[in-house]
Amino acid sequence: MMGFEEINGTNIGDVGGKGTHLGELSRIEGIRVPDGFCVTTDAFRRVVAEAPSIDAQLDLLSRVEPDDRTTIRTLSADIRRTVEGVAVPGDLVAAISDSLARLGEDASYAVRSSATAEDLPTASFAGQQDSYLNIVGLDAILRHVRRCWASLFTERAVTYRRRNGFDHRKIRMAVVVQRMVFPDAAGILFTADPVTSNRKIATVEAGWGLGEALVSGLVAGDVYTVRDDQVVTTAVATKPRFVEASPGGGTREVPVEPRRRTRPALTDVQVVRLVRLGRRIEAHFGRPQDIEWCLAGDEFHIVQSRPITTLFPLPTTDDQDNHVYVSVGHQQMMTDAMKPLGLSVWQLTTPRPMHEAGGRLFVDVAPVLATPAGRARLLGTFGRSDPLIRDALQTVVDRGDFLRSLPDDATGAAPAGAAPAGAAPAPIETDPALVTKLIRRTEASVAALRREIRDLSGPALLDFILADIAELKRILFDPQSSQMIMAGMEAAWWLNDHLEKWLGEKNAADVLTQSVPHNVTSEMGLALLDVADAIRPHTDVVAFLQRVVDEGRDGDGFLDELAGLPGGREARDAIRSYLDTYGMRCAGEIDITRTRWSEQPATLVPAILGNIRNFEPGAGRRRFEQGLRESRRKEQDLLTRLRALPDGEQKAEETKRMIDRVRTFAGYREYPKYGMVSRYFAYKQALLREADRLVRAGILRETDDIFFLRFEELHEVVRTGVADAELILRRREAFRSYEALTPPRVLTSDGEVITARYRGDVPPGALAGLPVSAGTVEGRARVVMDIARAELAAGDILVTAYTDPSWTPLFVTVAGLVTEVGGLMTHGAVIAREYGLPAVVGVEQATRLIRDGQRIRVHGTDGYVEILD
Repeated sequence: MMGFEEINGTNIGDVGGKGTHLGELSRIEGIRVPDGFCVTTDAFRRVVAEAPSIDAQLDLLSRVEPDDRTTIRTLSADIRRTVEGVAVPGDLVAAISDSLARLGEDASYAVRSSATAEDLPTASFAGQQDSYLNIVGLDAILRHVRRCWASLFTERAVTYRRRNGFDHRKIRMAVVVQRMVFPDAAGILFTADPVTSNRKIATVEAGWGLGEALVSGLVAGDVYTVRDDQVVTTAVATKPRFVEASPGGGTREVPVEPRRRTRPALTDVQVVRLVRLGRRIEAHFGRPQDIEWCLAGDEFHIVQSRPITTLFPLPTTDDQDNHVYVSVGHQQMMTDAMKPLGLSVWQLTTPRPMHEAGGRLFVDVAPVLATPAGRARLLGTFGRSDPLIRDALQTVVDRGDFLRSLPDDATGAAPAGAAPAGAAPAPIETDPALVTKLIRRTEASVAALRREIRDLSGPALLDFILADIAELKRILFDPQSSQMIMAGMEAAWWLNDHLEKWLGEKNAADVLTQSVPHNVTSEMGLALLDVADAIRPHTDVVAFLQRVVDEGRDGDGFLDELAGLPGGREARDAIRSYLDTYGMRCAGEIDITRTRWSEQPATLVPAILGNIRNFEPGAGRRRFEQGLRESRRKEQDLLTRLRALPDGEQKAEETKRMIDRVRTFAGYREYPKYGMVSRYFAYKQALLREADRLVRAGILRETDDIFFLRFEELHEVVRTGVADAELILRRREAFRSYEALTPPRVLTSDGEVITARYRGDVPPGALAGLPVSAGTVEGRARVVMDIARAELAAGDILVTAYTDPSWTPLFVTVAGLVTEVGGLMTHGAVIAREYGLPAVVGVEQATRLIRDGQRIRVHGTDGYVEILD
């Protein structure tokens, strides 16, 4: 038994999340917490140990799939009956009786569950276990303590744990026994807006009587929002019923007298006073809180507080200025959480300051938005590349109360890489030799890196990588390289704008950029068709690779096994040759810590088998030639139609010049990232060798511990031979929590997630997005979240969260593309255009709103998706 006064933040293993928070709350000056005690997890452990059948029941439960609700319901009910039927040991009965005597034996109590995986910063488990109100007398309290223990195994609690990765055996249950307050009003306080995530806006919900009516959804409560000690909005609900204590114990619903049904439960003064108490609690815990409160007389009592786990974390800053953060991941097609080493290497690579939050990176664009010229250029750029980001930024600007306004400076405050709409192409000659020159320079530089890094270790290795990142940046941000990329993009914009104006032809550049030269990403997809050609004739090899998929094998051991099969050596050599060229790629490849294809070649096997099933020999060459023919046919058609217009010869001449320009430079758009990822893989291989050395020396526990250190921290570990194991453990736990978060496109320093929408008209029921590759296609939707588990047939439409270059091998099979994240010039859009796939990107919640197997129609010219069945 532990009284609240004995409990602090270190006691979660003893009294669970709810009990720990009540102990902490009772220590905050000015916060009134009804007195009580906790029946500790030791008591639960003893009781469960005396019910031997539970072990076997838990074994069965641990093997059930999270979606098998029928089996979970049956097994969890059996366990609850077992727990509720156990006898409470005599010494525990005596201890509970003594605690009740101290607080008042005849008083009424709330008896609440408090699990060790509850009210955590990363998982609230709110409502997953049970609470009982107005319980009177020792026997009734003992009975409800057993019910709280049993509530650890309700169907909803078991399912929640299974889906969030918590082991049933590692979670224990404490029970809170707390004196009841019989309030006039009660409710919930969120110290951050639960809808917008704005940390400066608090939301109060209030109703008559006990708060259970609100928590259970029995009635709607009044809702108040507060900012800077001012009630900003008030919505008074009609409250026909409330919950009160029943004279015989427990609670009951009663009607509210008519004159009180539309009366506010709180005055504005009371609301502000409550929010001030909430801010004090928030400051104590160091994060926004979800607080249960009740009002008796004119005194507020706090009966619970837990972290709001759904808020996306904020970047930390040293100033009080307002900031507007734009997600880097939405531009890079990598919205997954990144590990610390990956974040830090990317930050070392990029020339722009980037801020971390929730395992993602953000750029503060407030300084650019503050000036008229910067604002126009930034909004113009995002208007073309990602209209949802543009709309969110425009929302911030239009409010007029968040950003300061500054005059244009001497540079025009243009963001890096931005170009005004309709600008003339960059001043660079349309010369294919420029492209081959830069590609050869990168190839030579990467080859030199691989030679020089091979034998390095210790501090010399880290020093070398740091110096080589400077070489990477020099190549990656070479002015001529940037000019070539911009020249290709601007030529495409020119073609789309002018040909729509002159001929009514929308997105003409999409067809004109099919099968362009030097596109290393599209070549990668076609090259995997050639690998399929090398394997297809060998039936034993095909059957073996199918077993690799069926058995869920990973690593590269299967490649050595191939040699013993007829045709196996040829198959192995074809796969290894492919990996020599493209094996540094993987999903989320901007994170250096992600597993590369060369490290786990089995990732590619489903795509290879799909190519064997869906294509005839020579498909890669035919696919490229078909795209080239369609591009040339489109070019001739457009030029012929232009010559028939007034000033047609001049229009055709200008258009031909832009077509040559876009076809010269569009493919190179994909190459700088290929060069960067090639270097990253060389760094990673060397760092993993160093990690093995650190593990052998006892400095690190696991090789992948290095992934949870920033580059500069790893440098220090290598130099000193000392690592902080606790820091690494905390980083691992934080990363797991970040993986469950969905990053926003735009986030302010108030914590507000700015929502956005597409402004164009779409048919009723259609899903709006950004058109990035023209055409219309109808087919079966295949919702794929992992390329290693993709089973596609010719004509399918790929629906996924995002695509980066690693997804390209799937593009050769599908007929269309839908993604939740993307922009006009992101890799998936570029490759979709080159392959001639109608594509719509930026379709919010596409993987949830479109079911796998549904028939859909993708309108890649107009930017929407229709669900047909």
